[in-house]
Amino acid sequence: MRNILLPTDFSENAWNAISYAIKLFKEEECVFHLLNTYTPAIASNRFMASSINENILNGESYSKNGLKRTIERITNKFGINSHRFKTHSSFSLLVDQIKELVQNEDIDIVVTGTKGASGLKEVFMGNNTVRILKGIRDCPVLVIPQYFDFTNLKEIAFATDFNRFYTKSELRPLKDLAIIFNATVRIVHVQHEIKTLSELQQFNLDMLRKYLDEVEHFVHTVSELNSISQTLRVFTNELDIHLLAMLNYQHSYMEKITREPVVKSLTFHTQIPLLIIPELGMSKTMKSNDKVSVSSV
Repeated sequence: MRNILLPTDFSENAWNAISYAIKLFKEEECVFHLLNTYTPAIASNRFMASSINENILNGESYSKNGLKRTIERITNKFGINSHRFKTHSSFSLLVDQIKELVQNEDIDIVVTGTKGASGLKEVFMGNNTVRILKGIRDCPVLVIPQYFDFTNLKEIAFATDFNRFYTKSELRPLKDLAIIFNATVRIVHVQHEIKTLSELQQFNLDMLRKYLDEVEHFVHTVSELNSISQTLRVFTNELDIHLLAMLNYQHSYMEKITREPVVKSLTFHTQIPLLIIPELGMSKTMKSNDKVSVSSV
């Protein structure tokens, strides 16, 4: 039985992520945990204490009613089938509450939208999403773009530089999805300059291919364009990739992307779902005419 956490602020973007998760795991026995957190505005002085208490009560009522309406909407659209639903309304900071539920409810994956109710267009994946990716280091996080409709996963890209050893536990979320959907995994390596793999990189690649022996997979080496994010965006567009997966560790592609100065202006914006997998040490277990130089194995 999978336990899947769905944070929601009741925006349409959050609903889209919920819909995606339900469709993604429609054949699996799951418990979906819907989470909404609320906090009142900080009062400027001690005479505002009574208004804070009132805001808390109003926030709790809004949160619980919103979760109730969301469950009703899910039932009306999808029915229940083999899925169960639990709601969590909490007066807490979002990331803190997610951390607590990941531990207490044995969460297997967190599924979230790219933007919240604020709808800021030039923020990389939305402030809440970035906080979740940076704060949740013991559970995979699946990020669903704002307007992305569910598509069966036939092509999955796994971006890596082969500089780090992979464990079976770390690769399990990627491999499980590939097996469920009989998908092809495209292992993509972005190179700043073309050169042969080091002995360590070759060893890690060989182990990666060994772990993925039950899954059809190919290795692609691509030349870096203006940035890693742009290169991956072009690669996923050209190969019609349905999901992009990356490990999150020090010096990983994910870390480099979030530090790229072009992120807020060019906006990587995850045009397809993005699966961020934590490393084992912290885990439970372009323009349309851009072209990339690709070699594949």
